[in-house]
Amino acid sequence: MATVELTKENFDRTVSENPFVLIDFWAGWCRPCLQFAPVYERASQAHPDLVFAKVDTEAQQELAGAFQITSIPTLMIVRDQVAIFAQPGALPEAALTDLIGQARALDMDEVRAKIAASQQGAQDPGGQGTGTPEA
Repeated sequence: MATVELTKENFDRTVSENPFVLIDFWAGWCRPCLQFAPVYERASQAHPDLVFAKVDTEAQQELAGAFQITSIPTLMIVRDQVAIFAQPGALPEAALTDLIGQARALDMDEVRAKIAASQQGAQDPGGQGTGTPEA
């Protein structure tokens, strides 16, 4: 599958309609971004069942800001509408392949349960079980 260019207009639809989306936040002036581009393209060809997308942070500043992208390239992986990975830096091909394998192996029910548990803990009104010392 060809790499998809993401914009604020198609971002939500792309992420909601596809169970596994890799997103490369990049810019044309960024040398590491340009060096990572062929690695990302080869990975997209090796994994045609996944959606590989790119966000040009210069053209899509609002989208980059919404994800607090402060360093590029930044790679993000979204599975079942949950961001499971986000890290700045260009990855070597072997590391990207390994990361995709790890992301595929995740049990998303377990991931959602952990997210729910952490959100529940953050909303604990009495401070019970939070480990907060009494004054």
